[in-house]
Amino acid sequence: MTEAVLFDLDGTLADTALDLGGALNTLLRRRGLPEKSMAEIRPVASHGAAGLIFMGAGIGKTHPEYGAWRQEYLAEYERCFDKETVLFNGINELIEELSGRNIRWGIITNKPHTFTHRLVPKLGFTVPPAVVVSGDTCAEAKPSTLPMFYACEQIGVKPGNCIYVGDAERDMQAGRNAGMKTVLANWGYIAADDDTTQWPCDVVIDKPLDLLKYI
Repeated sequence: MTEAVLFDLDGTLADTALDLGGALNTLLRRRGLPEKSMAEIRPVASHGAAGLIFMGAGIGKTHPEYGAWRQEYLAEYERCFDKETVLFNGINELIEELSGRNIRWGIITNKPHTFTHRLVPKLGFTVPPAVVVSGDTCAEAKPSTLPMFYACEQIGVKPGNCIYVGDAERDMQAGRNAGMKTVLANWGYIAADDDTTQWPCDVVIDKPLDLLKYI
């Protein structure tokens, strides 16, 4: 029995790539590096600052300048995080249908709380989420199961009665390892070379309302 549906945020509920990419390109321009196209940005947008900085400048987490890059990137994203971001088509229709069936819904994202607590209320959800778990709410972020179990505790639902919907491999890993049914949002930020057949998902859907077939 499905009692709750929990979602990733970036690339699953909301199209955040324009703002994430805009912050990256501002940073690249400032440092005299070529900007990246949206076609290059979208597949890595779900990987946050680390993925975008590596894609844009080739600087990974072990690079001595990574800390400075990340701090500057987040400062730029702070200026634009809610400018172009919108819900994907069909999201509100889906959560309204879930609410009509007395199924709660919530968000489990790796996005830091400093952004989620301001962005989520601005996205225009017609039914508010029952829980929002950010990347720094728990001691570990996805693919850890800690955020998954925390969300379930907050809404009083067993993981086995939850569906988790996301667009990244770590989403599927976290959901599966927590005992949830996992659903891959095929409209999300998935790279052409991602072999999603190897990801631990139970179902792949091409648009939000397709989820209703599996509840």
